[in-house]
Amino acid sequence: MGVPIVYLCMFLREKKNSSGSVSVQIISKSSGKYKVVKTVGSSSNEQEILRLTYLGKQEIERISCQPKLFVSENDTIVDQVFSALNNANIRTVGPEIIFGKIYDHIGFNAITEELFRHLVIARLAFPLSKLKTIDYLYRFQGVMLDVDAVYRFLDKLNSKLQFQVEQISFTHTKKVLQGNISVVFYDMTTLYFEASDEDDLRKTGFSKDGKHQNPQIFLGLLVGLGGYAIGYDIFEGNIYEGHTLIPFIEKISKKFNLDKPIVVADAGLLSNDNIKALKDLDYRYIIGARIKNEPEKIKKQILDKRLGDGQMMTIRKSGNTRLIVAYATNRAVKDEHNRKRGLQRLEKQIKAGKLTKSSINNKGYNKYLKLTGDVSIEIDYEKFNNDQSWDGLKGYISNTNLKDKQVIENYKNLWYIEKAFRMSKTDLRIRPIYHRLKHRIEAHICISFTAYCIYKELERVLHKEKSILSLKKSAELTHNMYQITYTLPESKHTKSKLLKMDDQQAELFQIIHKNF
Repeated sequence: MGVPIVYLCMFLREKKNSSGSVSVQIISKSSGKYKVVKTVGSSSNEQEILRLTYLGKQEIERISCQPKLFVSENDTIVDQVFSALNNANIRTVGPEIIFGKIYDHIGFNAITEELFRHLVIARLAFPLSKLKTIDYLYRFQGVMLDVDAVYRFLDKLNSKLQFQVEQISFTHTKKVLQGNISVVFYDMTTLYFEASDEDDLRKTGFSKDGKHQNPQIFLGLLVGLGGYAIGYDIFEGNIYEGHTLIPFIEKISKKFNLDKPIVVADAGLLSNDNIKALKDLDYRYIIGARIKNEPEKIKKQILDKRLGDGQMMTIRKSGNTRLIVAYATNRAVKDEHNRKRGLQRLEKQIKAGKLTKSSINNKGYNKYLKLTGDVSIEIDYEKFNNDQSWDGLKGYISNTNLKDKQVIENYKNLWYIEKAFRMSKTDLRIRPIYHRLKHRIEAHICISFTAYCIYKELERVLHKEKSILSLKKSAELTHNMYQITYTLPESKHTKSKLLKMDDQQAELFQIIHKNF
């Protein structure tokens, strides 16, 4: 004790005090003169003196801004190890340890094509174009792919893998629902293309996305309760969606040996032909009704009833088919708001002179337009006001033995499929589609369908564990989950280690590895 530790012109001194304690001081030397820069502390305890000495060394490093003061042998070894590292030693592993774990759990690892795995996980973590996906896989995963090889793979992917993908998905859905697939939900959406030309699959038609000038296709999706995927199909972009229901249901039922489940679909699929076909094939169904299109006698019966909030009525139709009509105050408020917003849009378009004879049709709020004289387009305010009496009313057509309330509750579960489309279009960015060739379009949908199944399973376990993490946030958290690979200097053993995660990343990691 008492021997000064000198480095350049600043050092530590341990000064004995008359009380028997030792003060640890930082001393500077300038022009032959010594000066106490700082007293770190004093103590008579040897361990405490050692601690004060350590703090003093740190303080000298801070003051003098010389990071290599008092470097220990261990520090030198660590420094040498890190000096040998480069970018290739650190890579993003979050997508694989989160989404890859779910991919394996569902059973998609039975697909032996490693490239399929890469494309699905990339779609979940970084939903980009195929070219950008290749760049991502190389930069973040160290996987080098040739773009031509990827496109050759896409050319054969759908015909080779769709059946297996759907089988794996169906088996998982059956397991999640504990074997109960007595009710299925079917809906369609349009997916548009950036390219402007049509072909045998991509057609211009009525677009639910408002992209009427873009070629499009229809995607039909069948899910069970909770939105768990069963199967999908692709249709030409100019087909009437009502014509897809029966072929699709029959195809899926035969493929998975479904025992005539109750089919739930929205009003867009309601037609006399569909109702007849469902009856002839012995299917039970719940389909949204277009009550304003009912015969005048039935419409009068509905309006005369004047239902209150939560009330419902039943009107018997042919055979065992019935029309159920329910009223909800919150729906009435929403209907009125939408009607007024639609009216304001029409008024604005008329003022701007943007409407022509071709605008007069029954699509949306254009039904309120009328032609006066030869060229003048006006709004039929009487028709607009008369529609107020229908605000809050919703109809359902069914031939099931379920109680009216059960019919309505089952129909409400259609929001799961709406959510599925929303997740696919926003989080997974299934649209717009940049491919032109039919088999590559089908491959893109197959990859997106698989990604949706994984996304849905992630949603399930987050809810089960009562996590507040959203799906989008979870995907973002995977972007900077890193793994470092290093070689020990003496043994030359190579090791890999996950870098420490923040609290949210650690929560997500623990949830995944607890459940899968």
